[in-house]
Amino acid sequence: MGEKMDHVSVMLERCVELLSPAIERVPNAVVIDATLGLGGHSEALLEKFPNLVVIGIDRDLEAIAKASVRLAKFEERFKSFHAVYDEILGCIDNFGYSKVDGVLFDLGVSSMQIDMNERGFSYSQDAPLDMRMDRSQGVTAGDIVNTAGRDELISILRKYGEERFAPRIVDSIIRQRTIAPLNSTVMLAEIVKESIPAATRRTGGNPAKRTFQALRIAVNDELGALNRALPDSLSALKVGGRLVVMSFQSLEDRIVKKLFSEVTASGTPRELPVELPQLAAKFALIVKGSESASESEIELNTRSQSVRLRGVERLAA
Repeated sequence: MGEKMDHVSVMLERCVELLSPAIERVPNAVVIDATLGLGGHSEALLEKFPNLVVIGIDRDLEAIAKASVRLAKFEERFKSFHAVYDEILGCIDNFGYSKVDGVLFDLGVSSMQIDMNERGFSYSQDAPLDMRMDRSQGVTAGDIVNTAGRDELISILRKYGEERFAPRIVDSIIRQRTIAPLNSTVMLAEIVKESIPAATRRTGGNPAKRTFQALRIAVNDELGALNRALPDSLSALKVGGRLVVMSFQSLEDRIVKKLFSEVTASGTPRELPVELPQLAAKFALIVKGSESASESEIELNTRSQSVRLRGVERLAA
């Protein structure tokens, strides 16, 4: 999502460049920033296009509050909506639109959420195990690690963190929680570290990364929301509209890649010499495969190191 106020959002110029053709073709375009964050991408779009309306969606009320201050100078051209992005169709309808010209997703946890230690997303600073992107509702990571059964916990770590040592980690968690509830990020990170063989700990960064990712995804139903939101986003696009998605981990990117591959594939049998119009793909790729951040951007912003950007344009109704 958005970066700190004094940081440039990930692949900012490229996102604006990819959305520009969809915005420029109509006099009063509407773009959905489905992951508003601190509003960096929204600000860049609103500054470039004086007639553009941006609707920013975020489940984090603190992010909406900060972004709204930042974007107040655009007055009625910026609108915010407190929701998870799988509510995109309801959001569009709420503001009186039937279709939009562009949708942007900047997936994952925002820098603001990581930097606020009390949110519990970081394993480097001690805090309660929260990890909710919307602190107004839902279960916390602490609730999950202290109440979920062994099989469920192992499944979460394997499915969402691709953690091959999940059983060892979960057994350590269960031993700890029988002594006292586990609700400290640093304590959980230490349990994970001690559960992983020493040889493995020496490679691949912090050994707690996969466990924290898995719990965060489970707490916020991130993959479920993405699987629901992407098809709805495609259906919301006008002909000529564009959807741009930035993913920061492989589980998200696989979902995006699979859907984009399906909707850009022709239904015409391969043995036929011509395309059948009724079976032609309704979408086309605007990015060949996926794009990564440049080396210069990665030097300035380490978060951009893992980004994978993909995009499609609607060709037909």
